[in-house]
Amino acid sequence: MEPISHAFKDNARRGLADPNLQRALARLKTGFQERRTIAAARLPEFEALRSQAKEIKDRTLANLDFYLERFEAKVRETGGEVHWCQTPAEAREAILRICRAAQAKSVTKGKSMVAEEIALNPFLEANGIEPVETDLGEYIIQLADEYPSHIIVPALHKTAEQISELFLDRHRQYGNTQRLEEVRELVDEARRIIRPRYVAADVGITGANFLIAETGSTAIVTNEGNGDLTQILPKVHIVIATLEKVVPTLDDAATLMRLLARSATGQELSTYTTFSTGPRRADDLDGPESFHVVLLDNGRSKMLGSEFQDVLRCIKCGACMNHCPVYGAVGGHAYGWVYPGPLGAVLTPFLVGIEEAGHLPNASTFCGRCEAVCPVRIPLLKMMRYWREREFEAGLGAPALRRGLALWAWLAKRPALYRPLTALAIALLGALAPRRGALAHLPLATGWTRDRDLPAPEGGTFQARWRARQGRGARTAA
Repeated sequence: MEPISHAFKDNARRGLADPNLQRALARLKTGFQERRTIAAARLPEFEALRSQAKEIKDRTLANLDFYLERFEAKVRETGGEVHWCQTPAEAREAILRICRAAQAKSVTKGKSMVAEEIALNPFLEANGIEPVETDLGEYIIQLADEYPSHIIVPALHKTAEQISELFLDRHRQYGNTQRLEEVRELVDEARRIIRPRYVAADVGITGANFLIAETGSTAIVTNEGNGDLTQILPKVHIVIATLEKVVPTLDDAATLMRLLARSATGQELSTYTTFSTGPRRADDLDGPESFHVVLLDNGRSKMLGSEFQDVLRCIKCGACMNHCPVYGAVGGHAYGWVYPGPLGAVLTPFLVGIEEAGHLPNASTFCGRCEAVCPVRIPLLKMMRYWREREFEAGLGAPALRRGLALWAWLAKRPALYRPLTALAIALLGALAPRRGALAHLPLATGWTRDRDLPAPEGGTFQARWRARQGRGARTAA
C-alpha cells in the first residue's frame, strides 16, 4: 500500500468523528488492556522474563549476520530454500517466481504484516494469481478492500453490525442471502466459504513470528488454525519474514512466546503454536512438497548500530498500541501505513521517510504506557524524540511549531529572562482558571482544548518549587 501518513491530522479528525470506530475502539480497554494485566499478574516471573527477552533480542541483533547465515544453512539442510531480498519489489518477484514454477492459480495466506508492507495481494492479482486471506480478520478487510488497522486484530475498527452488512453484501454470490447477527453464525459462514479454498490452493503463504537459527524452523502463533491449513495442504509453502525475526535457539523462542500471547491478547499461549521445518519428508503424512523462506530487509539492516536499533527487538504483540491513548482515540488507519500506534511512530519514518511520516512521532502524549507494557522493553519515547529532533533539523514540520520551539529555545538560554516570564505565565493561567483548576479554552492551545480541558498550573514554576524544596532539605539536615 502507498503510505498516506502525511494526512495523519485529517485521518485522525475523521476517526474521532466516526461513531462506529469509536464503539469498536472502546473494546481495547475491556479486552486487551485488562486481560494483559491479569495475565502478567498470574506469572510471578513476568518482569524477569521481559529482561531476559530483551537480552535475547539484543544478543541476536549484535550477531545478526551469524544467526541469519546459520538459519539459512539449516533450512537448506532440511530441503528448503532461502531467498534474500533487499526491497519489497525483490520480495514480490521472488514470491511470483515460486508461484509460477508451481503453476499457481490461487494462494491461501495467513496473516502477515510483511505481506502488507510489500503490497503482495494487489501484485499477485495483477499477475493472474488469486490471493485468499484465511485469517478471519484479514478475510473481513479483504472483502471490504481495506488494510489492517491493528497488527494482531486486523478488523478491530469494524463493529459486528458492519461485518454483518459486509457478509450479506459480499456472500450473495455464494447463495447466502440471510443477514446474520450472531458472531457464531458469522464465523461459521466464513468457514464454509474459506474451507474449500485451502484444498484448491496451489501455494500457501504465511508470515513468521520467529525464525529459529538452531533448527532452520519457522514458528507461527494463531488462534484459528488457519495457519496450519495454509502451510500443510498446498504443495508449496512460502514463509515471508523480515531479518530481525531470527532467534538463536528453540529455548529462546519459547521464552519469547511466554511473553507474546500474554502481552498481545492476555492468553498464556495462543491456541495454535506451529513450527515448520523444511518440506514434507518421506515418512510424513502431510505437508508441502517444497518450502521457501523469503527474507526481507527493506532498510532494517541500516537500523543496526543506529539510535533506532532497539525497535528491531519488537515481537509484534501490539501491546503498545493496545495501551496508547492516541491510538485508542483515532484508530490504526489514521497512521496511514502498515504499522500504527507507537510502533508505527518509530518504524514508519525509517521505512517511508520522515518527510512522509513526520506527524507520527509527534502524535504522542509521551505518557509512557507503551514502554511500560512492551515485553522486550523498547524505549519508544526516546526514539520518537530522535525523530522529532531529525524533523526539526531537516526544516520540516509546521512553521508555527518551529517558530514556537525557536522562541522557547531562545528564552531557555536566557535564565534571567526565562524565570520571570514563566512565573508570570503561571500566575496568569492560575488566575484565568475557574475553581475546578482547569482551562476549557486557551488561545494558542486550541489543539488541546478543543477536545479536552487543560489542567491549570498549581503553585510556582518547577525551578522555584525545586529551590524551595532544596532549601527545606538543607534546613532539615541542619
